[in-house]
Amino acid sequence: MNLPFELFLALRYLRAKRRLRSISVITVISTMGVAVGVMALIVVMAVMSGFEFDLRSKILGTNAHIWVLRHGGGIEEPSAAVDAVRGISGVTAASPFTYSEVLLTTQGRTAGTVLRGIDLASALEASDFRATLKGVGPELSEAMRSARPVFPPDGIVLGSFLAATLGVGVGGAVDVLLPLSGDLSPLGVIPRMRRFTVTGIFQVGYAEFDTKLAMIAIPSAQQLFRMGTAVSGIEVRLRDLYAAGQVAEAIRGVLPFPYFTRTWMELNRNFFTALRVERIVMFVILTMIVLVAAFGIVSTLIMLVMQKRKEIAVLMSMGATRRSVMLVFIVQGVIIGAAGTLLGLAAGIAIATNLDPIVAAAEWTFGFKAFPQEIYLLDKLPARILWPDVAAIAGIAFLVSLLATILPSRQAAAVDPVVAIRYE
Repeated sequence: MNLPFELFLALRYLRAKRRLRSISVITVISTMGVAVGVMALIVVMAVMSGFEFDLRSKILGTNAHIWVLRHGGGIEEPSAAVDAVRGISGVTAASPFTYSEVLLTTQGRTAGTVLRGIDLASALEASDFRATLKGVGPELSEAMRSARPVFPPDGIVLGSFLAATLGVGVGGAVDVLLPLSGDLSPLGVIPRMRRFTVTGIFQVGYAEFDTKLAMIAIPSAQQLFRMGTAVSGIEVRLRDLYAAGQVAEAIRGVLPFPYFTRTWMELNRNFFTALRVERIVMFVILTMIVLVAAFGIVSTLIMLVMQKRKEIAVLMSMGATRRSVMLVFIVQGVIIGAAGTLLGLAAGIAIATNLDPIVAAAEWTFGFKAFPQEIYLLDKLPARILWPDVAAIAGIAFLVSLLATILPSRQAAAVDPVVAIRYE
C-alpha cells in the first residue's frame, strides 16, 4: 500500500528504535494523558447533564411549565380562564391552584410550609402528582380511581421530609394554622385553624418540595383563606416545554392585563443558571487535563526533532520541502492526539453508560455509601450522555493536539541542512 511520504515517515518515527525508547514512553504517556482528559470530560459532563435533567424533571413534575397569575389578587372566574388557556395550541392541560404560606402543627411539633390547593382531576393531567405519591390513604386512593377524581375535603397530602419533621404518617391529624389571619374575640385575635387528615405522602426527590409543600382541595383552601370562588392562578402543561415563551405570549393575547404569565425558565432562572455556570466551569477546568497532555505532545516532538536533525537535513538535501517536513511532525502529533481522543471517547462513554454498577462496585469494595439516599434522594447516580457535548469534547481535544504540533514542526522546518550535515 502506497502511503503519502509525510504519513509514512510519521508512522515510522512513532515506532522508535532502542536508542529512542524514551521518546516512545513519552508518546504513550502523552496519548494516555489526552485519553484521561477526554474520559474525565465525558463522564463529568454526562453526570452533570443527568443531574440537570433529573432535577428539571422533578421540578416540572410538581410545578407546571407556565403559571397564569393576575395582578391585584386572585382569578375570580377560574373556569372561564382555564377554558381559554386550554384552547391555545401547544397546551396539553391546565389546572387552577391556590398558594399560601401556613404553619402546620401536630403532637407539639410545628413546621412552616406552603399550602397549595389543587383540583385533583385537572392536577393529575397537569402534573406528576400520581407518580410522586409514596403513601396513599383509602379516601385518596378511591378518589383517584373514580371517573371524576375529587380531593377529600378534609384531606391533606404532605411532602415526605415535611411528614418526617412533623412525625406524622398517613391517617394522622395535622392542624393548619394561619398566624397572620384570625377572628376577633374578647381575648384578642385568634388565628384561624383547621384540622386535616393526612391522606397521602409524596416524594419528589427535590428538597424544596419535599420539605416545604403540602396540598389540600381547592374548596377547602378557599374556605380556609376566605377567597370566595377565586384561585391564586392556573398552572399550564405544554407539549413542548421549550416552547414556553411562545405559548406564554399566546396566553397573554387571550388573557390580557391584568393577567400575566411566568414560565418555568423564569420561575427557576437562578437555579438553572447556576447549573449552567457549573457545567461551563467544570468543562474549562477539566480541559486543562487535555492541555497538560498537549505539553507532552510538544515535548515528544521537540525531542524527536532534536534526535532527527541529521535525517531531516538529509531529506531536505534530497529535495524534501520545508512544508513536507512540517507535515511529518504535524501528522505525528495528530496521530497521538487522535489515538488519545478515541481511547478517551471509548472509555468515557463506557463508564458513563455503566456508572451505576461501577459506583456499586466501588461502594462494596471500599465499604462506604457514595450517595446516601436519605440525604441526596437518589436511587441511582444520574448520567445522561449528550452527543453534542461528546462532539465538542472530541473536537477540542483534537484541536489542542493539532495546535501542540505547530512549534515542533516549525522548529523541524527551520533546520539548516548544510549546518546539520556538517556538524552532526
